[in-house]
Amino acid sequence: MTPIAIITGASRGLGRNAALSIARRGSDVILTYQRSRDGADAVVREIQALGRRAVALQLDTGDTAGFPSFVERLRAALRDTWQRDTFDHLVNNAGHGDYALIEQTTEAQFDGLVNVHFKGVFFLTQALLPLIADGGRIVNVSSGLTRMCLPGYAAYAATKGAIEVLSAYLAKELGARGIAVNTVAPGAIETDFGGGVVRDNPQLNQQIADMTALGRVGVPDDIGPMIASLLTEDNRWINAQRIEVSGGQGL
Repeated sequence: MTPIAIITGASRGLGRNAALSIARRGSDVILTYQRSRDGADAVVREIQALGRRAVALQLDTGDTAGFPSFVERLRAALRDTWQRDTFDHLVNNAGHGDYALIEQTTEAQFDGLVNVHFKGVFFLTQALLPLIADGGRIVNVSSGLTRMCLPGYAAYAATKGAIEVLSAYLAKELGARGIAVNTVAPGAIETDFGGGVVRDNPQLNQQIADMTALGRVGVPDDIGPMIASLLTEDNRWINAQRIEVSGGQGL
């Protein structure tokens, strides 16, 4: 049976790369998007061109009130496209950047980051647990900023620290079902995340490259295949781990 993976926030950036990498390894994909339907449809077409099946569903991961509707639409997609009532892998990737020094961070900024990066991940995973097949996999995306502190990233990094703790607890509680749960923590990556701050700021890009052992900033192809590899049988014994993928950043 062909595995089915769900990846949130996959219409662009790391999510898109991970979705394509997962498809290249033989899985079908259900991807979510918040606003960019055109971008999501383009990813669906790319996955289909690889010979895999794909469906795009709208989801705001920061709005827990919308999760019951999403679950029903997901059930319908599984039934209509795959004639199944379960899926195999969940990648909690959706996120956004909102950076400010602690003394300048507003409550609205804080709540927005918590809702998307922690509360949303917690309750979306909870809502999907009945649909994840035993023996499946969950990958939660964190950040290298939980290990290395840079001014202006406190609220964002704190939510990612919460995700790392949540991942360990999920691994413990879901172990009886054979579900492995891991965290992937990317270093700085050239995407449009955070308004393209790493990609489009030459000074910051060079600063990060200078503090990275491999001498450059990361690109999506450094991350997507690694996430995909955690969903394969080759890595079935990796569980409850925080895996940083940063080229040796901040050593």
